[in-house]
Amino acid sequence: MITLVKSTSPSSAAQDRQVWLLIAALALAGALFIPFSQSAWGVTYDYTLRTVALGGALLGVISGVLGSFAVLRRESLVGDALSHAALPGVGVAFLIAGRDMGALLIGAGVASWVGVQFVGALTRTTRIKQDTALGIVLTAWFAAGIALLAYIQSIPDASQAGLDHFIFGQAAAMVEDDVRRIAGFGVVALVVVLLFWKEFKLITFDAGFAQANGFRVRFLSALLSTLIVAATVLGLQVAGVILMVGLLIAPGIAARQWTHRLDQMLVLAAVFGAFSGGVGAVISGVESDIPTGPMIIVVAALLVALSIGFAPGRGLVWARLKARRDRAHLSQARRAERTSDS
Repeated sequence: MITLVKSTSPSSAAQDRQVWLLIAALALAGALFIPFSQSAWGVTYDYTLRTVALGGALLGVISGVLGSFAVLRRESLVGDALSHAALPGVGVAFLIAGRDMGALLIGAGVASWVGVQFVGALTRTTRIKQDTALGIVLTAWFAAGIALLAYIQSIPDASQAGLDHFIFGQAAAMVEDDVRRIAGFGVVALVVVLLFWKEFKLITFDAGFAQANGFRVRFLSALLSTLIVAATVLGLQVAGVILMVGLLIAPGIAARQWTHRLDQMLVLAAVFGAFSGGVGAVISGVESDIPTGPMIIVVAALLVALSIGFAPGRGLVWARLKARRDRAHLSQARRAERTSDS
């Protein structure tokens, strides 16, 4: 269980040190990865790779922080539904404003936000559960987007070429303006999280208690969902609608294995996200045939696997070792009991 207050017990202090050491080790590994990739793989950090790596790292930080709330609220499927729901918005925005990237992102954001509101309306007014409502939005919006993109591709106009990259992402097309856009939103998102820190904690762990104490749960949930929508839309160019959910939830899942404190989880998820985005982009730069978006998700998935396997206290390896020690102690106790009886 995630704790809301800081514990002063010796075991908690030791766990805190382990988490901060892990954060420092990941930051150091990320910094050393640059010279290592240059000497071992001959990676050249040209304009494109620097832009993509920086953009991926910044997007990983944002996705890690915001996605952690989705993980804790058991709304991981929200990211999947949001990313898929963005596709028809891209098509409509293209028909209205052409290939202007700002207009395409706004269209994607509006479509995703409408999808979120539709899910909320279904769960409030019917007996449909949230996972079912998310499945409806995911499939219906995505199917509409595919159909709309197919129609756009049939138009004899060269400007529509490349819209299908929103499905799988095209990180190599990122420019400095995209990085500035991601960084600007990241600052806004982190400021909002800090300003509403107490409120977001309450609605994450006990929305009923927050409602009973006069907090505007619906407004706060909508604000948090809006931030997740914006982060998802910004990530479409890097990971696409198919893979963006991985970048949104993987850092939070990995971070959850290492700590029971919310503040540490968010920091660790941000570090995991930055590491995945930056290192994944650099690895894709080793070979031009390796797509950046999938490589970022592969790195994030590896971090999740390592965390599930080896995180102290919750990892599978530690659980197996603890079970083995417990069985050994139990066998020794039984032998000692039999010896004393005889």
